[in-house]
Amino acid sequence: MKITIFQYSPLWCDKILNIEKIVNILDSINLKTDILVFPEMTLTGFTMDSSKHSEKLDGLSFAFFSQLAKRERINVLSGIIFEERKKYFNSLFHFGKDGKIISGYKKIHPFSPSGENLYYTAGNKPVISKYRNFTFGLSICYDLRFPELFRFYGKKRCDVIFCIANWPERRIEQWKILLQARAIENQCFVVGVNRNGRDQLYYYPGCSAVVDPMGNFLFLAAEKENFSTIDLDLKLVKSIREKLPFLKDIKLI
Repeated sequence: MKITIFQYSPLWCDKILNIEKIVNILDSINLKTDILVFPEMTLTGFTMDSSKHSEKLDGLSFAFFSQLAKRERINVLSGIIFEERKKYFNSLFHFGKDGKIISGYKKIHPFSPSGENLYYTAGNKPVISKYRNFTFGLSICYDLRFPELFRFYGKKRCDVIFCIANWPERRIEQWKILLQARAIENQCFVVGVNRNGRDQLYYYPGCSAVVDPMGNFLFLAAEKENFSTIDLDLKLVKSIREKLPFLKDIKLI
């Protein structure tokens, strides 16, 4: 299964210009992939102005990513500020190659140190999505610090866990370590897609990564924009879980 990481620096809260930027980038690269993955809050950056930039299912972001998936005949994972019943959610949506929404995940752990929890409602359930015969768990940024969510995905035997993020430079070493830890604990691939560049408060160094079930980096992006495709051998997940059946030995205390 081929995964393409779309690590870029979005223009602050300008969806139209960011759509243009994404289209221009995609037109300049040879995109051959199964799943294209964008960072958290893909078209806005990490804004706390949730009411202004949120969308319902008929919004601009949904239309764009749906059309993109359908045009390229690929699956797309993107971060969208979603409005539902007058509540706002930092969300991750999975679009199938027909452009239809396959699943949507609402971030369970808003980043309280920045006040995200004051502007966004927390989701309350994990979401497992599917591509062909493979399953993958969805997560967003700060979720990475909470192994309970990832353990749920591991116990459900997900092949891959995706984490999209706006993870700043000052804690980037923790990002790398946590990606490795979540992969090792759950014996699956973990794909972390971060943004790069600056917003109004922080610098983001990228470091998007793919970690294998043994905790090895198969790919680690540099600080610049990066649009790399990595081929995941999902048979490796089954092989490692059979040889080292750690997940079968879990005992909750």
